[in-house]
Amino acid sequence: MDKKKLYTILFILFIVLPLGLISEYSAWGEWEPETYKKLLGFIPEGIKNANSFSIIPDYGEGSVVMYYLSAIIGAAIIYAILYFMVKLKKNETN
Repeated sequence: MDKKKLYTILFILFIVLPLGLISEYSAWGEWEPETYKKLLGFIPEGIKNANSFSIIPDYGEGSVVMYYLSAIIGAAIIYAILYFMVKLKKNETN
């Protein structure tokens, strides 16, 4: 896939990102422990023992700006990790 097509797809996904805000349902996997209990009948051990951590304060408050900021930061972190993995792989083969 060429870069222009990839960037076009990413741009379209970025534009439709806030559509989740108008849904009456929460995002998959971003549930409170009580929701797991209701859906599964129990709260998984990993969820019970997990610490809540967020780089962006008020991410879950439904602000469009926070969703966009979170998407940008998340995409940048993933891009950086993949970029350095490719760089390391290239250095290993040389």
